[in-house]
Amino acid sequence: MSARIPAILYIDDDEGLRRLAERGLKRRGFDVTLAATGEDGIALAASRRFDLVTVDHYMPGLDGLETLKRLRALPTAPPVIYVTGSEEGRVAIAALRAGAVDYVVKSVGEDFLDLLARAIENELARVELSRGKDAAEWELRASHSRLEALLREVNHRVANSLQLVSAFVRLQSSAIEDAQARAALEDTQRRIAAIGSVHRRLYTSNDVEGVELSEYLAALVGELAQSWSNTFNITLLADKLRVPTDRAVSIGVIVNELVSNACKYAYEDMGGGEIRVLLRKRDGETFELAVEDDGVGMTDGAPKGTGLGTKLVRTMAQSLQSAVTYEPRDPGLRASLVAPLN
Repeated sequence: MSARIPAILYIDDDEGLRRLAERGLKRRGFDVTLAATGEDGIALAASRRFDLVTVDHYMPGLDGLETLKRLRALPTAPPVIYVTGSEEGRVAIAALRAGAVDYVVKSVGEDFLDLLARAIENELARVELSRGKDAAEWELRASHSRLEALLREVNHRVANSLQLVSAFVRLQSSAIEDAQARAALEDTQRRIAAIGSVHRRLYTSNDVEGVELSEYLAALVGELAQSWSNTFNITLLADKLRVPTDRAVSIGVIVNELVSNACKYAYEDMGGGEIRVLLRKRDGETFELAVEDDGVGMTDGAPKGTGLGTKLVRTMAQSLQSAVTYEPRDPGLRASLVAPLN
């Protein structure tokens, strides 16, 4: 398939130079249309598509600058190369400021045609590169939109699957008489819910690559309060922070384990109490997460509950490039970590 021949409109009141330019540009591979006045050139440019227009400065009726102005005002304005005399640098600058892409000094001979052809070729190459760039950017945006839609659908399906798994665990729990086994399954349900909540937020949000932590933790804390039958006053004080999805999952698991641990062990024989979840931005790159209670504190220098929950907290903290530290309070216990946002 042969390449399309570039269509050039040459506007000049000098008939001899018009014919010379027509022959020379055709010989160099261009399809040339001629116009003797600015009005004729504008009418031609408005009626059909040209890849480029050349405009002479001195013409009867509309001069070159006015013709350039009106060409630039067309709905599909073609690029314009301005043709000036050898002593008219001021005119060339005015043309460039008015929107011309280049200018060529007019003369009679092959040098002028060579310069004009080279200027045309350079501009057409630039336009082609620009079109390629625009097409690539459009395809990139379209690809990004498709990817976002796929990610949203994946998160939707993951959330639904986790909800189904949680329902199976609940059914299994209701069929078990052993209190310890039932409690372990209830812990499993809360862990599934903490992860499922992240995916639920991702498919209902416009952002599929990150999670607003304050909103996510507010929902998670509310679910934890309900799962513990509102025996505990679980509160959240959080700065607005956005983190990538995988880090949100780790943070959610840590909060779930620390709050659940406090609910199980901090207020033994006390009938309930207050548990505070704190999230604050330390600087532009790190955050601090803490869970506090006013309960019995640590036993033998270690928090109660050293089983699976503690291992999960340690593993999730490591995935955040951090570690949880436990600080005795009077009364109670404070578990905290400092980690990078990304």
